[in-house]
Amino acid sequence: MKKLLSLLLVATLIVGCFAACGNKLPEATTAATTAAAGDAPTETATEAPAAEALAFEKGTILRMATGYNSKKTGLFFDAEVAGEGIQLADGVTYQAGDLKPTWVEVENRLGMKFEDKYQGNSAQKEFEFWKDRLNEVDMVAGNATTLNEYGTAGSLVNIAEYLDQMPNFKAYLEKNPIVRLSITGDTATGAIYFSPYFDGVNDIERMPLMRIDWVEKLLDGEGEFTAEKSGKTKAPVYEPYMPTSGKVSVDVVTPDGTATETITKDYDAAGNIVALMNEAGAMDGVTAVNMLRTYIDTAYNGYYGTDRSDLFVGQNAAWDADELVALLRCVVANAQTLNGTDNIQGLFSREDDNNQRRVDMYRFAATLFGVRGLESRQEWLYVGADGKLHDTRQEPASYEAMEKMNAMAKEGLISKSFLDNSKESSSTMLENDLGFMHYDYNQTQTILNDTKLQEGEKYMAVMVPVAHWYDGTSDDGVYMRFTESWRSVKTDAWAISVAGVGSDTNKLNAALKLIDYAYSPEGMILMSYGPDAFIKTGETFLFNGEEMPVIADATFEELQKLTSGNYTNYARQYLGSTLSFAKSQAFEYQCTNAIGKEGAGHISNAIALGTIKHPELALAENPWYTSMPTVLPNTKDENDMIKGYTELGNANFGTSKDQANIYVDQIVSGYTVEGVKDAASAAAKVADEWNGKAFLSLRQDAYDNLVAFYESLNG
Repeated sequence: MKKLLSLLLVATLIVGCFAACGNKLPEATTAATTAAAGDAPTETATEAPAAEALAFEKGTILRMATGYNSKKTGLFFDAEVAGEGIQLADGVTYQAGDLKPTWVEVENRLGMKFEDKYQGNSAQKEFEFWKDRLNEVDMVAGNATTLNEYGTAGSLVNIAEYLDQMPNFKAYLEKNPIVRLSITGDTATGAIYFSPYFDGVNDIERMPLMRIDWVEKLLDGEGEFTAEKSGKTKAPVYEPYMPTSGKVSVDVVTPDGTATETITKDYDAAGNIVALMNEAGAMDGVTAVNMLRTYIDTAYNGYYGTDRSDLFVGQNAAWDADELVALLRCVVANAQTLNGTDNIQGLFSREDDNNQRRVDMYRFAATLFGVRGLESRQEWLYVGADGKLHDTRQEPASYEAMEKMNAMAKEGLISKSFLDNSKESSSTMLENDLGFMHYDYNQTQTILNDTKLQEGEKYMAVMVPVAHWYDGTSDDGVYMRFTESWRSVKTDAWAISVAGVGSDTNKLNAALKLIDYAYSPEGMILMSYGPDAFIKTGETFLFNGEEMPVIADATFEELQKLTSGNYTNYARQYLGSTLSFAKSQAFEYQCTNAIGKEGAGHISNAIALGTIKHPELALAENPWYTSMPTVLPNTKDENDMIKGYTELGNANFGTSKDQANIYVDQIVSGYTVEGVKDAASAAAKVADEWNGKAFLSLRQDAYDNLVAFYESLNG
């Protein structure tokens, strides 16, 4: 298999969400016998002339203080996962303390040996444990900013010095400029102090998910909607975001998914649905649904026919924030029709009592109301059309979006558990037919169709909404679909300890070889799929335009049994893959529920055909489309200054479980910060009183240095 894959695959990380078809390789390909890089090593474990300088003695030991956030997700099995011994799909029984299959295979292919030093911490805490005893480890996990600081101080190996001996890693960086920028730790020298980690790359991350069977029940069919019993909408609070007159043209994918076409929102003919509902005031659920049906028929000139739900859930969807609010009003006011109770929650988060998940509500607000920076790869920064960095916390637009969300909350369109910060999850929301919609990862959430929903119920990813974005192409902005939720370099990474490898060239070369191999075509497969025993021999499928392996039937059955179909948990806990380096989405795609594939396929088509725009992993011609580098090369002194701006940190903008976040607070309760009464004063508070301007100046200097450095590389 590894010979086959090295011939088949280009040396790029292959991600995407996906339109796939199964197929067999042609005989000429399956019979290929050309030697592949990474075959079992000779005594010096070399594989190609370009990499001869990375030769090392077979059996060289690397002491690994690396893993992913817990002892369960390290290179070696822990007792909780292995129990008294666990037999996997490769037929091998593993005990606590044994290397996981992926790393056994790395040993076999490359020739080094691994020793477990991992303490089972998050990357940052793991490095904190080892920072004063780096002589005891050869590779160590850490947060990218901290690794850059220690690298600059001489504690970590500058990988950039060895790029010419790392052809796979070098080629990957050349192909993905933002990756190179994100891992440059010192713009004076171009130093790289860690290997980047990707949980997928150049691919959409979070998506809107919706109970589409409810939308179809309310909106589709001939004649008027009727119901034996309905509730009432609350007194309107939310005001229109989209125009109330005129016309807006929107590019959509055709219903068959093969091309694009332009449709028109005709506000002159139909009015704005929110304005119409607001004028009518509180109304019964049946009246609300029929008002929305009439609006769809008129505003789109009959385009959707009797399948009006396609405005929201179809391949040719064109919904916007106002239309969603109207739909939410209809859903909440028709609980009896939809779930037989008097209670439906509109928007919810995966865990309504966990700030790490609650912040997804403001991320959703960003895509609803056209706000950059709320899903940035680096703090709350984005590159503007002017080429300068902007901090969304210092701009009124982000707070105006939260005003809209707060208005929705006042109307009862956001879950009570979110507003109360009480225990509720997407799992129970769906299992109990209580929740309508949230914003999250496709694979992990749509698998609930198999475990929590009944026949005929359908929870699916839907198209990104149309919003008013100011991308610099027009002074008046552009109505389009855009997502900032775009995968790039993560902030956790692995580095090589200078004190650990010392003067031992074998250790240094083995560590460098491991990184380079992880970015080879074959290595990227291993680090995502695990060894060949977990893959079907000679069978591939087309994923984002490339042939990718198909997981073995036994592997699929095993991950269903061990982790209820959660690919990432299975890969990390049992295979030992996806712990760092480059995770391809191809394995995860195969584990995605059929409904999950359907919705993600719609979005993938829209991205491919250009009707959903996104950041680029390059310095884009229009800077507004440049993906924000995940890490900026500020000095240690500068980072210490930034850490001192405590009001900009977890005290007000935390994103972890028990932290506070004023955006979340604003959604729930409106403005809560002393002295803040509106969006302008909120932005001014951050900029002038909480050191926002000083923060942005430091980040701007680092970004300018980074761009200048990159331009010098390509001069």
